[in-house]
Order: sequence, then structure tokens, then C-alpha cells
Amino acid sequence: MLGATLVSRLGGTEVHGRIVETEAYLGYQDPASHAYRGRRYAGNGSIYLPPGHWYVYRSYGIHWCANVVTGPAGIGAAVLLRAVVVLHGEEEVRRRRHGVPSKHLADGPGKLCQGFAIDKGLDGHRIQGSAVELLPGEPVALARVTPRIGIAKAREWPLRFLARCPG
Repeated sequence: MLGATLVSRLGGTEVHGRIVETEAYLGYQDPASHAYRGRRYAGNGSIYLPPGHWYVYRSYGIHWCANVVTGPAGIGAAVLLRAVVVLHGEEEVRRRRHGVPSKHLADGPGKLCQGFAIDKGLDGHRIQGSAVELLPGEPVALARVTPRIGIAKAREWPLRFLARCPG
């Protein structure tokens, strides 16, 4: 997904961003996954959908987080979108993010969702044809693979991926 273009038509203004950071969650066998050991609850049903669906959840009751279900159906594997570089609609993203500097417009999963107007309303939708889509982007070089961050369980697993950004 690194290098793909995230396009949001939510909130009345189209905005685009290049995905530069992701984090994988492997489903049933991953203690950090919302689908660990087949766990099911009211808020995680979308993670079990076939690949190509959105799984959106609220983190710590504060921030929305957008994940791409990577499947297969019933497994609960997904990739969290951690950061994008805004390509189009920067002024709108800045307004939604209350005027923060360009460098910090979408450099975290909650910031990304706020700037791209993503919330629970997107949860469970197919990505193709939804109000928020992923389009092929320019290839990017993989800069680093690191342990996951911001979690307590299985954080040492090397499943965080960062693109090498020009400049």
C-alpha cells in the first residue's frame, strides 16, 4: 500500500494523500489484532469482511483509525493507515486539523482520519467505489521496517512499514 493514493470525497472537499506509513495486523494469531483468537464484538465485525473493505474503529475513545481489510474473509487481517503526505486539498486538510503545520497534517492514524474526514460511517464499505478510495500511486522505496508502535501486545513484531519520501 505504500505509495498508493488515498482519495477522500468526504466532508464536501476532495483531498488526496500518498500513503507513507502502514502497520499490519495479522488476525487470529496476532495478540495485537482486534481479531485475535477470533474475538468478535459489536465494533469489529468489518475486520472479518473480504479483502478490500474498510475497517474503521475509535482508538481510546478519541481518534478514528482507518484500516484496509486484507483478508481472506473471516481471518481478521488488516493494515492500519498510519500516515500520508497530502497531495491535493492541503488547505482543507489544514482547516480540518485546525491549522497545524504541513509536516503534521496527517502524520498519525488519528490525524490522517481527521484531515480526510474519515469516521465510523466508512466502516464496512468496499473501498472500490466508496467515498474514500485507494488508487495506484507512484512507486516508493521502502525506507524502513520497524516494530509496531502505540500498542502493548506484540509490539516488537516488525510490521510497521515506512516509505522513503523524496526530499
